Amino acid sequence: MADNTPASYQDLGYDRIFVSLDGSEEQAKVLDRAITIAACDNAELYVGHVIDSTALEAAGTYPVDLIPALEKEFRDSIAGQVAKAEAEPQIKKVEVVVRAGRIRETLKDDMLDVIKPDLVVCGARGLSSIKYAILGSISTFLTRNTECDTLIVK
Repeated sequence: MADNTPASYQDLGYDRIFVSLDGSEEQAKVLDRAITIAACDNAELYVGHVIDSTALEAAGTYPVDLIPALEKEFRDSIAGQVAKAEAEPQIKKVEVVVRAGRIRETLKDDMLDVIKPDLVVCGARGLSSIKYAILGSISTFLTRNTECDTLIVK
């Protein structure tokens, strides 16, 4: 018997999916959602993370080996999920992109403008109202500053 599931339920039309991870506890859930969508859409999956250099810049100088150590820690934290995504035959490509810099500028200029995704997936990290007033929200920034769909995972 033929499968009666409409193709539109399985393929949302996304070819390049970018998932922005922040190192928080909820990033595993966010990455799992992005992997599922990429597999359903036969899409490329780009996993992005920005090592926030703002505090390091304020200090003036920082140890040269700090950034590589932070990058390794991040990559290690997602290694199992990346391996799962790479083993998924429906996902065309998996690439992890890690940069150091100011989060908003680095996300926009060095990742999104280069990769040109048609879907951005991110988490809704619950900042306190004081931190939100000072720092703003990356998810809000992404929804306002991308030309593609944005999925905020709670």
